[in-house]
Amino acid sequence: MLDTHARKYVQPSIDKTAHYLLKQGRSANQITITALFIGLGTSILYMLGHPVAAVVLLWFSGFLDAVDGTMARHTKTSPFGTVMDITFDRVVEVGIILAIAYVHPDVLWPLLLLTASIIISMTIFLVVGAVSEKAGVKSFYYQAGAAERTEGFLLFSIMILFPDYLLWSTLLFFAVELFTGIQRFMEAAKILK
Repeated sequence: MLDTHARKYVQPSIDKTAHYLLKQGRSANQITITALFIGLGTSILYMLGHPVAAVVLLWFSGFLDAVDGTMARHTKTSPFGTVMDITFDRVVEVGIILAIAYVHPDVLWPLLLLTASIIISMTIFLVVGAVSEKAGVKSFYYQAGAAERTEGFLLFSIMILFPDYLLWSTLLFFAVELFTGIQRFMEAAKILK
Protein backbone atom coordinates (compact mmCIF):
# COMPACT_ATOMS: atom_id res chain seq x y z
CA MET A 1 0.00 0.00 0.00
CA LEU A 2 2.76 2.45 0.92
CA ASP A 3 4.81 1.46 -2.15
CA THR A 4 1.82 2.34 -4.31
CA HIS A 5 0.56 5.46 -2.54
CA ALA A 6 3.61 7.06 -0.88
CA ARG A 7 6.23 6.44 -3.56
CA LYS A 8 5.73 9.94 -4.98
CA TYR A 9 7.22 11.43 -1.79
CA VAL A 10 10.51 9.51 -1.99
CA GLN A 11 10.75 9.23 -5.76
CA PRO A 12 12.78 12.47 -6.16
CA SER A 13 15.63 11.07 -4.03
CA ILE A 14 15.36 7.72 -5.82
CA ASP A 15 15.59 9.52 -9.19
CA LYS A 16 18.62 11.56 -8.11
CA THR A 17 20.42 8.46 -6.87
CA ALA A 18 19.54 6.52 -10.01
CA HIS A 19 20.81 9.31 -12.29
CA TYR A 20 24.01 9.62 -10.26
CA LEU A 21 24.71 5.88 -10.44
CA LEU A 22 23.98 5.79 -14.18
CA LYS A 23 26.42 8.67 -14.71
CA GLN A 24 29.01 6.64 -12.77
CA GLY A 25 28.56 3.81 -15.28
CA ARG A 26 26.64 1.48 -12.96
CA SER A 27 23.91 -0.78 -14.28
CA ALA A 28 20.58 -1.61 -12.68
CA ASN A 29 21.66 -5.25 -12.32
CA GLN A 30 24.81 -4.21 -10.43
CA ILE A 31 22.67 -2.25 -7.97
CA THR A 32 20.28 -5.20 -7.63
CA ILE A 33 23.21 -7.43 -6.64
CA THR A 34 24.54 -4.76 -4.27
CA ALA A 35 21.11 -4.47 -2.63
CA LEU A 36 21.08 -8.26 -2.16
CA PHE A 37 24.40 -8.31 -0.31
CA ILE A 38 23.49 -5.31 1.82
CA GLY A 39 20.14 -6.95 2.61
CA LEU A 40 21.89 -10.18 3.62
CA GLY A 41 24.12 -8.06 5.84
CA THR A 42 20.96 -7.31 7.82
CA SER A 43 20.69 -10.95 8.84
CA ILE A 44 24.37 -11.20 9.75
CA LEU A 45 24.32 -8.05 11.87
CA TYR A 46 21.17 -9.21 13.64
CA MET A 47 22.68 -12.59 14.48
CA LEU A 48 25.79 -10.81 15.78
CA GLY A 49 23.65 -8.75 18.15
CA HIS A 50 23.46 -5.41 16.33
CA PRO A 51 19.74 -4.88 15.69
CA VAL A 52 19.87 -1.12 15.03
CA ALA A 53 22.65 -1.49 12.45
CA ALA A 54 20.70 -4.40 10.94
CA VAL A 55 17.63 -2.22 10.46
CA VAL A 56 19.72 0.56 8.90
CA LEU A 57 21.14 -1.92 6.38
CA LEU A 58 17.67 -3.32 5.71
CA TRP A 59 16.30 0.09 4.77
CA PHE A 60 19.38 0.96 2.72
CA SER A 61 18.97 -2.28 0.74
CA GLY A 62 15.31 -1.40 0.23
CA PHE A 63 16.24 2.06 -1.02
CA LEU A 64 18.69 0.52 -3.52
CA ASP A 65 15.98 -1.93 -4.53
CA ALA A 66 13.83 1.04 -5.56
CA VAL A 67 16.80 2.73 -7.25
CA ASP A 68 17.62 -0.27 -9.45
CA GLY A 69 14.12 -0.33 -10.90
CA THR A 70 14.29 3.39 -11.66
CA MET A 71 17.69 2.89 -13.31
CA ALA A 72 16.28 0.08 -15.45
CA ARG A 73 13.35 2.22 -16.57
CA HIS A 74 15.76 5.03 -17.57
CA THR A 75 17.87 2.64 -19.64
CA LYS A 76 16.51 -0.68 -20.84
CA THR A 77 14.59 -3.08 -18.65
CA SER A 78 15.47 -6.74 -18.98
CA PRO A 79 13.34 -9.76 -18.12
CA PHE A 80 16.30 -11.31 -16.28
CA GLY A 81 16.75 -8.11 -14.28
CA THR A 82 13.14 -8.46 -13.15
CA VAL A 83 13.76 -12.09 -12.18
CA MET A 84 16.87 -11.11 -10.22
CA ASP A 85 15.06 -8.25 -8.47
CA ILE A 86 12.08 -10.29 -7.31
CA THR A 87 14.19 -13.33 -6.38
CA PHE A 88 16.74 -11.32 -4.42
CA ASP A 89 13.94 -9.53 -2.53
CA ARG A 90 12.70 -12.92 -1.33
CA VAL A 91 16.24 -14.06 -0.46
CA VAL A 92 16.66 -11.01 1.79
CA GLU A 93 13.29 -11.66 3.46
CA VAL A 94 14.05 -15.35 4.02
CA GLY A 95 17.47 -14.39 5.38
CA ILE A 96 15.84 -12.11 7.95
CA ILE A 97 13.34 -14.77 8.98
CA LEU A 98 16.13 -17.35 9.35
CA ALA A 99 18.23 -14.91 11.40
CA ILE A 100 15.31 -14.19 13.71
CA ALA A 101 14.65 -17.95 14.06
CA TYR A 102 18.32 -18.46 14.91
CA VAL A 103 18.28 -15.78 17.62
CA HIS A 104 14.76 -16.60 18.88
CA PRO A 105 14.03 -20.32 18.27
CA ASP A 106 11.08 -20.04 20.67
CA VAL A 107 9.14 -18.16 17.95
CA LEU A 108 9.72 -20.77 15.24
CA TRP A 109 6.06 -21.64 14.61
CA PRO A 110 4.90 -18.05 14.11
CA LEU A 111 7.91 -17.49 11.80
CA LEU A 112 6.87 -20.57 9.78
CA LEU A 113 3.34 -19.18 9.52
CA LEU A 114 4.77 -15.85 8.35
CA THR A 115 6.91 -17.61 5.76
CA ALA A 116 3.90 -19.55 4.48
CA SER A 117 1.81 -16.38 4.18
CA ILE A 118 4.59 -14.62 2.25
CA ILE A 119 4.86 -17.60 -0.13
CA ILE A 120 1.10 -17.62 -0.74
CA SER A 121 0.84 -13.86 -1.24
CA MET A 122 3.89 -13.72 -3.54
CA THR A 123 2.68 -16.72 -5.55
CA ILE A 124 -0.59 -14.94 -6.28
CA PHE A 125 1.27 -11.69 -7.03
CA LEU A 126 3.66 -13.38 -9.47
CA VAL A 127 1.08 -15.53 -11.22
CA VAL A 128 -1.30 -12.60 -11.71
CA GLY A 129 1.62 -10.56 -13.03
CA ALA A 130 2.55 -13.34 -15.44
CA VAL A 131 -0.90 -14.03 -16.83
CA SER A 132 -2.37 -10.54 -16.79
CA GLU A 133 -2.46 -8.55 -20.00
CA LYS A 134 -2.40 -5.32 -18.01
CA ALA A 135 0.92 -3.56 -17.90
CA GLY A 136 2.12 -0.97 -15.46
CA VAL A 137 5.22 1.15 -15.11
CA LYS A 138 7.12 -1.98 -14.14
CA SER A 139 7.89 -4.83 -16.53
CA PHE A 140 4.82 -6.78 -15.41
CA TYR A 141 1.40 -6.04 -13.92
CA TYR A 142 2.04 -4.85 -10.37
CA GLN A 143 -0.80 -5.97 -8.14
CA ALA A 144 -0.96 -3.61 -5.17
CA GLY A 145 -1.97 -4.89 -1.77
CA ALA A 146 -2.19 -4.06 1.91
CA ALA A 147 1.34 -5.40 2.45
CA GLU A 148 3.96 -4.37 -0.05
CA ARG A 149 7.72 -4.14 0.47
CA THR A 150 7.61 -1.04 2.68
CA GLU A 151 5.05 -2.55 5.05
CA GLY A 152 7.20 -5.67 5.20
CA PHE A 153 10.25 -3.59 6.09
CA LEU A 154 8.30 -1.75 8.79
CA LEU A 155 7.16 -5.03 10.33
CA PHE A 156 10.61 -6.62 10.03
CA SER A 157 12.04 -3.52 11.74
CA ILE A 158 9.59 -3.89 14.62
CA MET A 159 10.44 -7.59 14.90
CA ILE A 160 14.17 -6.85 14.98
CA LEU A 161 14.09 -3.84 17.30
CA PHE A 162 11.48 -5.00 19.81
CA PRO A 163 12.20 -8.65 20.66
CA ASP A 164 9.87 -8.53 23.70
CA TYR A 165 6.97 -8.23 21.25
CA LEU A 166 8.35 -10.64 18.66
CA LEU A 167 5.56 -13.18 18.96
CA TRP A 168 2.85 -10.55 18.47
CA SER A 169 4.63 -8.61 15.73
CA THR A 170 5.27 -11.86 13.84
CA LEU A 171 1.61 -12.85 14.15
CA LEU A 172 0.59 -9.36 13.01
CA PHE A 173 2.89 -9.64 9.98
CA PHE A 174 1.41 -13.09 9.25
CA ALA A 175 -2.14 -11.69 9.41
CA VAL A 176 -1.30 -8.72 7.18
CA GLU A 177 0.38 -10.99 4.59
CA LEU A 178 -2.52 -13.45 4.67
CA PHE A 179 -5.00 -10.60 4.22
CA THR A 180 -2.92 -9.32 1.29
CA GLY A 181 -2.92 -12.77 -0.32
CA ILE A 182 -6.71 -12.97 -0.01
CA GLN A 183 -7.04 -9.40 -1.32
CA ARG A 184 -4.86 -10.22 -4.36
CA PHE A 185 -6.70 -13.49 -5.00
CA MET A 186 -10.07 -11.70 -5.00
CA GLU A 187 -8.74 -9.02 -7.35
CA ALA A 188 -7.38 -11.75 -9.64
CA ALA A 189 -10.83 -13.35 -9.77
CA LYS A 190 -12.21 -10.01 -11.05
CA ILE A 191 -9.51 -9.02 -13.57
CA LEU A 192 -8.73 -12.45 -15.04
CA LYS A 193 -12.25 -13.62 -15.96
